[in-house]
Amino acid sequence: MGCALSGPGVNHGARTAPEANESGVESGSGRGTGTGAWLKSEPLPLSEAQKGLIRESWKILHEDIARVGIIMFIRLFETHPECKDVFFIFRDIDDLQELKMSKELQAHGLRVMSFIEKSVARLSQEDKLEQIAFELGRSHCRYSAPPKYYEYVGVQFISAVKPIVKENWTQEVEDSWKSLFSYLTAVMKRGYHEEERKDGVNKANYGTQAPSVRPGATGSVQNDV
Repeated sequence: MGCALSGPGVNHGARTAPEANESGVESGSGRGTGTGAWLKSEPLPLSEAQKGLIRESWKILHEDIARVGIIMFIRLFETHPECKDVFFIFRDIDDLQELKMSKELQAHGLRVMSFIEKSVARLSQEDKLEQIAFELGRSHCRYSAPPKYYEYVGVQFISAVKPIVKENWTQEVEDSWKSLFSYLTAVMKRGYHEEERKDGVNKANYGTQAPSVRPGATGSVQNDV
């Protein structure tokens, strides 16, 4: 997964659109999003043993998720300061100590950690795991958070949790988390590009539709019923 940048505080001028729940139905619309059409069911590259390692390490670090979220983003902004440009509320803050105390950063860090928690909970439900990652990628497109940042978050997450998991952190554990983030990042990118494609089609269709004018109307545009 790389940079999970969705949520409040991202790109003030971003578009909004209905979110889809895990059943593939857009909230409030009652319409299916065509799950079979956009999910390609690429296999999750994790063995049962690797899933177990992820679950066990998550149990250890779960109590520190708020701290991990902050450390993760502080390190992200230290190593890739251009990522701050995606967040209009952090863009002009250069003092990292000030960022550490930011309630907005704490809240966003918790949202990202919540997504990771949901992903861990769905390791044995690959269709649901794929769907939440795909939908997160779609929302990133709506928030104008480009895919080039996604892989950074996984790197900083691993860096942040190593000292917490301590002696229980092994190369096997690290490789398992890397595989999970690589998978999530790939699915998110697919969701981003699918939303980008749909938006391009919608814009093209809108641009070719001429508003209809009711016969006899002068100077007013009317929509056909």
